[in-house]
Amino acid sequence: MSMPATAKFASAARVLSQHVSSRGLVVPGFRCPPRTIGLDRAIRRTSDGSAGIVAVRVAGRPFTATIADMIEGVVVLNGLVAPDADRLRAELWRIMLSFTVQSRIISPGDDVGERTVSRVA
Repeated sequence: MSMPATAKFASAARVLSQHVSSRGLVVPGFRCPPRTIGLDRAIRRTSDGSAGIVAVRVAGRPFTATIADMIEGVVVLNGLVAPDADRLRAELWRIMLSFTVQSRIISPGDDVGERTVSRVA
């Protein structure tokens, strides 16, 4: 049985937040969906600009796109530019890869079909 998308989102947000915090960067709050209908991602900053919220749409899109929006939100809220932004993106993708990889399990002689199992950290 696969994990519901919102539970997967919450787990991904926890892992991403812990890693961003360990790097000494600003950790955004993550929420879903964005308040504005039709947006895949929205970023709001606090009035003093020291923190913010990254809101992403989970429903009706690949979860990999959700992860990409979460990572990009971290980069934007921290005001990073190349090459630091590129290094952080690559590092976060390595950390978050387990949320996007799916394995196919097929038993020998199994005519019934195949099951897809999503790995979640």
